[in-house]
Amino acid sequence: MIQIFTKTNELKKHLTQLKNGGKIIGFAPTMGALHNGHLSLIAQSNNQCDITASSIFVNPTQFDNKEDLVKYPDTTRKDITILDAKGTDILYLPTVEEVYPDGTKPTIDFDFGYLTTIAEGAYRAGHFEGVAQIVSILLDIVTPHKIFMGQKDFQQCALVHQLIRFKQIDTEIVVCPIIREADGLAMSSRNMRLGDQEREKAIILSQALQWVKKNYANANIADLEEQAKTMINETEFCKADYIEIRDRTTLKPIADNSIKDNVVVLGAAYVGTVRLIDNMIIF
Repeated sequence: MIQIFTKTNELKKHLTQLKNGGKIIGFAPTMGALHNGHLSLIAQSNNQCDITASSIFVNPTQFDNKEDLVKYPDTTRKDITILDAKGTDILYLPTVEEVYPDGTKPTIDFDFGYLTTIAEGAYRAGHFEGVAQIVSILLDIVTPHKIFMGQKDFQQCALVHQLIRFKQIDTEIVVCPIIREADGLAMSSRNMRLGDQEREKAIILSQALQWVKKNYANANIADLEEQAKTMINETEFCKADYIEIRDRTTLKPIADNSIKDNVVVLGAAYVGTVRLIDNMIIF
């Protein structure tokens, strides 16, 4: 049965005992409103580790839009039942005051360079600073052997890779593939906020990325990005923020389509008032 901890010191004491007993700890942080994408992280942790820990914490410091924070779905009771059924051993369920006893003012001074200014960073001021802040805190609390994160948040995964190097800790990040709905829409907690008509149109984001992948060899990079955005903008309820083709490791722009290795296309779009992100590996 899942063990729930709301106090940091009690969780750390329990985890220390498990590690002293030789247990390998896997960790899948979440903000709740769980879907099968989250559960794939739990499954991977169960497969690779002795103990699976998770967290449900809606982190206020990574929301550039405070209205988005207020509207974030709260399904905690249901989430606990699901995590228990899927074999999660430990759940960290803290309050904001527990995580930020000295207030939420950023205390992370690592320089992530352009990683925080491109794509998501260009459209969500302060978002990645907030992500780095909470992931750093959670890594300090849980000190897992492995942290499991979803590919859908591609740029966030790159940031956490960098964060782990900065902190010089012995935690491995395991990036798990995107889980999609039957029509191709990437699973996201935000999908719950889509109306029926909006949900029907939301697949244009994944379709636009798939179109870029299919046509990568047939057009220059700028045209591919622009045409994919046009596809989205011409769809009812939809407006593209960006479509960007980048190097999978460095996230630097791809110069031209002669590059046939390590390429990803990143995208974000509004469907009504709901902002969705997605990505697709090209090579």
